[in-house]
Amino acid sequence: MATGHSGGADPKRTLALLWRGRAATGPADGRPPKGRRPTVGIDQIIQAAIDVADAGGLSVVSMARVGERVGVRAMTLYTHVPGKAELIDLMVDTVMTERDLSVPVGQTGWRARVEHYAAQTRAAHLRHPWLREVSTARPPLGPGMMGEYEYLLSALRGARLPASEMFAAAETIITYVVAAARREAEDLQAEQATGQTWDAWWGERQHLWEEYFDPDAYPTMSQVWLGGGFEEAGEADQSAEEPYVYGLRRLLDGIEAAARSSPHGTEH
Repeated sequence: MATGHSGGADPKRTLALLWRGRAATGPADGRPPKGRRPTVGIDQIIQAAIDVADAGGLSVVSMARVGERVGVRAMTLYTHVPGKAELIDLMVDTVMTERDLSVPVGQTGWRARVEHYAAQTRAAHLRHPWLREVSTARPPLGPGMMGEYEYLLSALRGARLPASEMFAAAETIITYVVAAARREAEDLQAEQATGQTWDAWWGERQHLWEEYFDPDAYPTMSQVWLGGGFEEAGEADQSAEEPYVYGLRRLLDGIEAAARSSPHGTEH
């Protein structure tokens, strides 16, 4: 469940902070007012907030705790960041910019570029599991998000999709990759919180199958089970793919098929 929301703060202030150094100057551009030399900078504050969230989750992030981490009182932070809503936007966008969204060396095909985006995004969520606690239904409109769309749209242009379909394809890819990454991060957080692995959790519940599961009530599940469908990838069938990889590849297959049916075709 989300414990924070991006995109909910004052847009003028937030955009000035997100694009600090690239936007018109003003009191909310991420720089402190003129006067004595500041004891802490905006980038230091953002990194401290990320560190706090990495250690304990988004719910423990507060201006007081971030201030404590950088060695200043919470009130000092407000000269840089108006509040927690803006801070969350800055945290999310900063983490998004950590991803290396340059074209992989030696990889010119559009599918390889999308797979690179997916790997980078998945890794970011595993480094920062608190991302799953932030609702980005209204995303932070900063360099991280803009870079994400520029990278994906550029890759999909290589598939020669019609311009009218490129944004929808990019949105579909983002939705799948982020949802899968959040699910994986959730599993990781559960393991860290309980000290119990996924396999150990299931191991304690093996009696479900002997005592409660009725194959006649769930015939399709039983058929898939007997066919090895619930085995980990590679255990029952060396050609089997893990669900995440399977889903991403089938998604790209569908985009490729759509591109081939267009007048422009597709390129690899």
